[in-house]
Amino acid sequence: MVSGNLPSDKQEPNSSVRIAGSNAPTKGEPRTYVGRFAPSPTGPLHAGSLVAALASWLDARAAGGTWLVRVEDIDPPREIRGAADDILKTLDCFGLVSDRPVDWQSRRTDRYAEALNRLRGTGLAYPCSCSRRALAAAAARRPDWPVDVYPGTCTTGPSRSRGPFAWRLRVPNGTVEFEDRRAGRVAQHLSREVGDFVIRRRDGLWAYQLAVVVDDAEQGVTDIVRGADLLDNTPRQIGLQRSLRLPTPRYLHVPIVVNERGEKLSKQTGARALVRTDALGELERAWAHLGLAPLRADTRDVFLRRAIELWRERWWPAHTILPP
Repeated sequence: MVSGNLPSDKQEPNSSVRIAGSNAPTKGEPRTYVGRFAPSPTGPLHAGSLVAALASWLDARAAGGTWLVRVEDIDPPREIRGAADDILKTLDCFGLVSDRPVDWQSRRTDRYAEALNRLRGTGLAYPCSCSRRALAAAAARRPDWPVDVYPGTCTTGPSRSRGPFAWRLRVPNGTVEFEDRRAGRVAQHLSREVGDFVIRRRDGLWAYQLAVVVDDAEQGVTDIVRGADLLDNTPRQIGLQRSLRLPTPRYLHVPIVVNERGEKLSKQTGARALVRTDALGELERAWAHLGLAPLRADTRDVFLRRAIELWRERWWPAHTILPP
């Protein structure tokens, strides 16, 4: 579990700015701002996904940067036919349009294979034959072992000689720390709280953690704005970035939307699709969820222009942006 302190009109991008204060342990010139929104095509956009999309779009616009859309379509069993096109049409109706052609993870699997081979070559990835049943049995034999932490069964070699095998990242025995723009300092001890985690599944599909790290680096993403439900994933992604010698973006995790039972809003918890004909109303509700004062706007485009200005005042004080 991570630890941290939580505080209670489509425009052309401005002239590019360079961002100071990256978490990346890299040297050289600051990088030009690139943000992204990366939906999975498991259903239509809902109020929760709109909050993340709007926040990431506003952050990019407020910083004068580039905003990308990447469809994370590498889990076919969970995907719904036509959902990706529906998501893109909805974003367009809400004025949230990618500054570059939309990218698709399903077309990038060769990049993930290259990354896995690099990790294998340095001894940082190993095959694992453990099924969920085997992991549950191992946990039952060791009641003192933390729940959901991989026990290291296959660290020195697969427990079974025959596959199928998953591939796991060999995590360092130490704490990963980073500064979230909202939550503040966040820390997670990977080996004690997570264990070696899967980067390619037993069914041959690529794990989210590897795909997102490879894509963010290749697309030059400098800033990730997304829901706070992914805060716990971030130390794993930073650990993987370091293992692959990739830069680490800055992070801003915004409040998630929950239903009346306190569950994260999703298709599984009864989330309704956004109403495209009520773009202004849906945007206003997403804006309110982000904890910002109401805007007086009669149209979508006026709303977005004013929202950019207020977002800039809130999240981009002048000293964080370097002149180009």
